[in-house]
Amino acid sequence: MNSVQFYDVKKRAKVDVPVSQCWKTKYERQTKDGGMQVRYAVKAEVDGSKLTKFVSKDAWDSLSCPEK
Repeated sequence: MNSVQFYDVKKRAKVDVPVSQCWKTKYERQTKDGGMQVRYAVKAEVDGSKLTKFVSKDAWDSLSCPEK
């Protein structure tokens, strides 16, 4: 995977961003019943727009970008 496709809300179009300009992050929260929910995301910033794409754990693990 050489690029990640994001949807840019400001441009109302899909944008391809090279993996070298992306980073991975995890969002964790505690659910009402005491469990832990983890969501995996890939983020990038292009032309002043902050882009976020939520992905599966398998897709997140396969990306070679750094984790922040």
